[in-house]
Amino acid sequence: MSSYRDVKAEILRRITDGDWAPGALLPGEVELAESFGVARATVNRAMRELTEEGLLERRRKAGTRVRPSPLRAARFSIPLVREEIEATGASYRYALLERDPVAAPDWLRARLGLSKGARVLHVACLHSAGGAPYQFEDRWINLAALPEAEEADFAGCGPNEWLVQAVPYSEVEISFLATAADERVAEFLSMRVGEPVFTAERTTWFDGQSITHVRLSHARGHRMTTRY
Repeated sequence: MSSYRDVKAEILRRITDGDWAPGALLPGEVELAESFGVARATVNRAMRELTEEGLLERRRKAGTRVRPSPLRAARFSIPLVREEIEATGASYRYALLERDPVAAPDWLRARLGLSKGARVLHVACLHSAGGAPYQFEDRWINLAALPEAEEADFAGCGPNEWLVQAVPYSEVEISFLATAADERVAEFLSMRVGEPVFTAERTTWFDGQSITHVRLSHARGHRMTTRY
């Protein structure tokens, strides 16, 4: 065995084949590393992923056991709108509409827990699919958490993609709303003012510090499907 994936697959095989039954205590990492012929860190990563996937239960000083009933965990990853559009077979196009470093408005300070006078970067952009408006992105980035965002060039790469690559997140809050298109949204999405809009709001934090808040408005006909 040479990689943690190999070790993970072997541990999983032993669990599914019944070598390690539900509730069974697994050998320690050092013992497994010796038997698999790999570094202890390799075993640790494999077991950590199996724990995160709900198959193992690890307790300090008590060792690692096979869970009696595997947990099913819902996982959330930040989607890239470019990949979302290209997956439909449509061509993707991006346009930066606004980019302004400003003092955070009161509603945003309350939302992100920012102090008075905190600076944020306000970015607005339009994502299109096959030449038609697809998503209007209205985003605020906390510059205290990501000062490099102020110098980032969002003309060619949108903040959605830049943020996914630039910073991890430890907490996400997302809301889905039925809203009416205001003049700004209606203009960019080629809709009528007052027309229903599928809207998502997402806020992310890392280690307790707010990173970004975004409001995503979608063109008519948009559908979101998730399978767990």
